[in-house]
Amino acid sequence: MPRRPLPRLLPLALALQLAVPFIAQAQEAGTVPADRHPPTDLNAIEVKATPLPGTAEDLTRPVDVLAGEQLDRAKANSLGETVAKLPGVQSSYFGPGVGRPIVRGFDGARVQVLSDGLGSGDVSTVSVDHAVSIEPFLADQIEVLKGPATLLYGSGAIGGAVNVIDGRIPERATEQPLQGRAELRGGTVNDEKTGMVRLDGTSASGHVVFHFDALHRETGDYDIPGYAESAAHRVEAGEVADPADRGVLRNSAVRTDAGALGLSWVGERGFLGASYSLFNTRYGVPGHEHEHGDDGHDHGDEAEGEEGAVRIEMDQRRTEVRGGLNEVGPFASIRAKVARTEYTHTEYEGAAVGTVFDNTSTEGRLELVHRPWGGWNGAFGLQLAKRDFRAIGDEAFVPPSQSRDGGLFWIGEREFGPVKLELGARHDRNKIDVDEGAIGPDRDFDTTSLSASARWNLSEDFHLSFGLDRAQRSPTAEELYSNGLHVATASIELGSPNLDVETANRAELGLHWHNGPLKLSASLYHVRYNDFIYLADTGVEEHDGPVRLWTQGDARFSGAEAEADWTFLDNDTGTWGLRVFGDVVRGKLDGRGTREVAFAVPHGDHSHDYTADLAQSGNLPRIAPWRLGGELRWARGPLRASLGAVRYARQDRVAEFESETPGYTLVDAHVAWHADTAAGNAWEVFLDGSNLLDKEARAHTSFLKDVAPLPGRGVAFGVRMFF
Repeated sequence: MPRRPLPRLLPLALALQLAVPFIAQAQEAGTVPADRHPPTDLNAIEVKATPLPGTAEDLTRPVDVLAGEQLDRAKANSLGETVAKLPGVQSSYFGPGVGRPIVRGFDGARVQVLSDGLGSGDVSTVSVDHAVSIEPFLADQIEVLKGPATLLYGSGAIGGAVNVIDGRIPERATEQPLQGRAELRGGTVNDEKTGMVRLDGTSASGHVVFHFDALHRETGDYDIPGYAESAAHRVEAGEVADPADRGVLRNSAVRTDAGALGLSWVGERGFLGASYSLFNTRYGVPGHEHEHGDDGHDHGDEAEGEEGAVRIEMDQRRTEVRGGLNEVGPFASIRAKVARTEYTHTEYEGAAVGTVFDNTSTEGRLELVHRPWGGWNGAFGLQLAKRDFRAIGDEAFVPPSQSRDGGLFWIGEREFGPVKLELGARHDRNKIDVDEGAIGPDRDFDTTSLSASARWNLSEDFHLSFGLDRAQRSPTAEELYSNGLHVATASIELGSPNLDVETANRAELGLHWHNGPLKLSASLYHVRYNDFIYLADTGVEEHDGPVRLWTQGDARFSGAEAEADWTFLDNDTGTWGLRVFGDVVRGKLDGRGTREVAFAVPHGDHSHDYTADLAQSGNLPRIAPWRLGGELRWARGPLRASLGAVRYARQDRVAEFESETPGYTLVDAHVAWHADTAAGNAWEVFLDGSNLLDKEARAHTSFLKDVAPLPGRGVAFGVRMFF
C-alpha cells in the first residue's frame, strides 16, 4: 500500500518560525556573516563527481557546474528543467512534475542521476512519466558530466551523469556556528507557492556538525497560450477544439514535500556521518483526459476525482551513511558511502488505483585515492548495488525483478609538461533475476569500459582537450521484459529478452580560451554505437495505440556545442556581460535496409502475433533540435538583471512514424535586489519572467508534445534570506 503523503507542515512560514530563534542567537553572538551566498566563479568550484580533486577548468573531461547565483536563477520544479540551459543539455517533459536531463541526445537509462555520487534510487528510467526523486531547490551545486561517465558510475552513465550536491551529510565544520538560507516564492503561470529553509551548524567543540532542510511546493494547473492539443494532432484525430479548453493544461498540478536531517562527527583526519531524507510528490499526468472544470486553476486535490485523469503519488525514504579518512598508509584518502532507499509510487486513474511501483535499493561505494605511483595520481573504486523492483496492478507492463550490480575501476592522471593525461578502466558484472511468468529468462552481463583524455595547455589562456572512450552498457529489466500496455505513453511496450550489451566508441575535441573578460569554449564529438538499444515503433496498433518494441541496431551520434561569455563593459553604469551558447546533435541508425521481426502482443488471456519490417537506417526518435541562446546581464551595486532568449529549431529530422515539431523562441528575464543588513545577514528580492512572449512551445523530446505544450507566460517572485 502507498504511504500517506507527508503532512502539510513544511511551508517556509513554519520553517522560519523554527529558525528565527537560532538566527537571533547567532546574531547576538556576532557570528553571522554578511552574505552566505555561494561563490559565483564556477571555474573555482571543486567538482565532487570524480574522486580526484579538480575544478571544471582543470578536468580533462567535459563538465559543467551550476552554483551560486547561476543556480538560483536556473532552479525549477524538475532537475531536467534546472540544467536545460547548459550547452548540450536539454530536458525530457511529461508535464511539470517530470523532467529528466537529456545529455547530448542521451536520456533515460543512459544518463545517471546521482545524489552526491550515489544513485537517486527512484524508477525514473522505468517510464517517462516517473519523476526524479531529487529536489533541485535544495542543491548546493549541480554537476553535469558530458560524454560517457561509465568509468566512474557504471553502465547507466554511458551517455553522461548529473550529480546533485546537497551537503546533507557534512564533511567539515561550518565556517560559523550557525548558517543557512531560506526562500519563499510564488508564481503566476501556475499559482505556485514554494518555501524552503536550510540550516547548517557546528557545536562549540567543532566536532559535531548538523544539517537540516525542508521544502514545500504547491502549484495548480498551468496556463498555456492556446489549446493543449496541437493543430496537427486535432486534424489527425478529427477533433474540433472546444473553446472552454483553451488557456489551461488540465491535470498539470503538482505538490511536493521534501526534507532531510544529517549529523556528522568531524575530526582532523576525517569524518563519519549519517542522514535521513524523505521526498513526496503528487502530480498529474496531462494528456489523458479532455474534460474542463469550472475555473482555470484547479489544484491537485480538486482534480483527483476527474474520470480518466491520471495522477501519480510518489514517496521515497532514504538513509545514508558516509565516512572518510585521510593519510592512511599508501592512500591519501579513503571515502566510503552507503545508501538504502525505499521508494513507492501509485498511479491513479480517476479515483481508482491503477499500478503500484515498489523499489528498494541499496548502493555502496568505496573510493581509495592513492599516493603518486610512478608520477601518476589515481584512485581505485568499488561500487556495489542491488535493486528489488515490483509493479503491482492490472496495467503493470514490467515484471518484478531483482538486479545486482558490481563494478571495479581505476582512474589516474599525470602531467607531462603542458599536457595533462587521464586514463581509466572499469569492469562491471550485472545480473537480473525476474519472477516466474516473465517473457524471458534471467540474464547476466559483463561490461568493460576504457577511457583516455588529455588536456594540452598551449598557453596560459588557451588549451585543447581530447577524449577517447570505449563504454559498454547492459540492458535494463525494462528493455528486456516489458510486455503490455504502458498507460503513460498510451502504447503497447514490448521488451526483447535476448538483447545484448551495447558498446559506444566516442571521440571528442574541445577548446577553451579565456583572456580577461572574455571566455570561449567549444566541443565537437562523435559516438558510434554497436548494438544500440532503442524503442522502435512497429507501425502496428492495438488497444487504440501504437505497438513499440525494444530492439537493437548500430547507431551514430554527432554533435557540437559552443559557449561565449564576455564582460564587455565595467564602469559607472554597472557591469555588463553577454553570454551566447548553441548546440546541435544528430542521432541516426547506421544500418541498411529493413529487418523483419516477429512479436506477440498480449490481449487478455491470449496474444496476437505480428511481423513488422523495422528500418535499419534513418533518424532516431525524440532527438532534440538544434538551438541558439543568448543572455544580456547587468549588475550595479545591490541590483542585477538579465534578459535572455533561446531559439529552438524546428525538428523535421524525425524517425519513422514520428511527427515533426515546430520551432519556437522562449524569452526570459530576471531582476534581483541584494541587501546586507546591520544585523549581519542578507536579503534578496527577485523577479523572474519566463516565456514572456507567451509562445506555444512543444518539446520534441516529450512523448506528450502533441497534447501538453510548455507553460505560457509566467512571472515568479519572492525573497531569499542568507544568514
